[in-house]
Amino acid sequence: MSDSGNEKRNKRPPDAAAGDDPWAKWRQPEAAGEPGSSPEQPAAVLAPQAATPEAPAAEKVRTRPLGTLSPIKSAAPVRSATKKPFKKPAGEAAAPRAHPQARGGKAADRPPRPAAPPLPPRDPADVPSGVRLSKVMSERGLCSRREADLWIERGWVLVDGERISELGSRIDPNAEITIAKEAEKDQAKQVTILLNKPIGYVSGQPEADCKPAVTLISAETWVRQSGDPEFKPWMLRGLAPAGRLDIDSTGLLIFTQDGRIAKKLIGEDSQVEKEYLVRVSGQMLPNGLELLRHGLELDGKPLKQAWVKQLNEDQLHFILKEGKKRQIRRMCELVGLRVVGLKRVRIGKVRLGDLAIGQWRFLRADEAF
Repeated sequence: MSDSGNEKRNKRPPDAAAGDDPWAKWRQPEAAGEPGSSPEQPAAVLAPQAATPEAPAAEKVRTRPLGTLSPIKSAAPVRSATKKPFKKPAGEAAAPRAHPQARGGKAADRPPRPAAPPLPPRDPADVPSGVRLSKVMSERGLCSRREADLWIERGWVLVDGERISELGSRIDPNAEITIAKEAEKDQAKQVTILLNKPIGYVSGQPEADCKPAVTLISAETWVRQSGDPEFKPWMLRGLAPAGRLDIDSTGLLIFTQDGRIAKKLIGEDSQVEKEYLVRVSGQMLPNGLELLRHGLELDGKPLKQAWVKQLNEDQLHFILKEGKKRQIRRMCELVGLRVVGLKRVRIGKVRLGDLAIGQWRFLRADEAF
């Protein structure tokens, strides 16, 4: 038993015989003060040998990767700096490289491409006759084109008593069209909503730092009426604004799932009236009222005739049959006025009434635009 606590306990085990140690050739004797001389610092890299006549300096150095037992790989050979670049034999000239677009020669030297053969005249029998069924249904006000395609796929449309289920089908524009009871029930589920939009909300897709007006439609802001359906979240799916009301304006804004109503209100040939109360400031031109009624143009196109009345010194009454972007504000600027307040009070035959700002209600069954 030892009487000292300084006895070295981590002694290196004796070297195994060369035949029992497959890595004996990679080991080297330990020397005092060199890496690997203590058990805590194992040797990892073999020191390169000094250059000798028998082993020149250019000889490859074999190294052992740190912390691995994989075989040692020789370093990549160094390319000689005295190697000369390849040269063509004397008298042989290098051929110039042609540009990829000029390999066929200059355009003037190349023969012209043969003209494409003329297309044979189209047989009138191959031209599809009739008008698309979905277009006819939309023009007759039965539904929107998107709804028509959906109904056709489901087999809910009959033309002259024959069921049509193929998209793109063409028919005689005077053919009789009937829809199945399933289509009528599907259409009856579609809702139309009247909202009194506050200032600060946008009608359609929200812009930066703007809130869409559709977010105001909830059970908390709903004004119940007799005969209304129960409000459900699914009613917000496919609900789109039928017309615009800019962020600085307030009043009646229509949201609908019904393509027939959307087409009637915002279609190219729409004749539905929109009524506004407008508060202005500034000095109107001497003939400004007549110009507001008819004679102005926006974006290079003349405006349709409007009904305009001056209620008092700072309020005007507008009735339009079109809805260009910020139309009333731009019209007033052309006659020396600035709009400081705008409220829409009627669309077609439907009035805003006493609906409070930020509240909404369903379109009643007895109402129509």
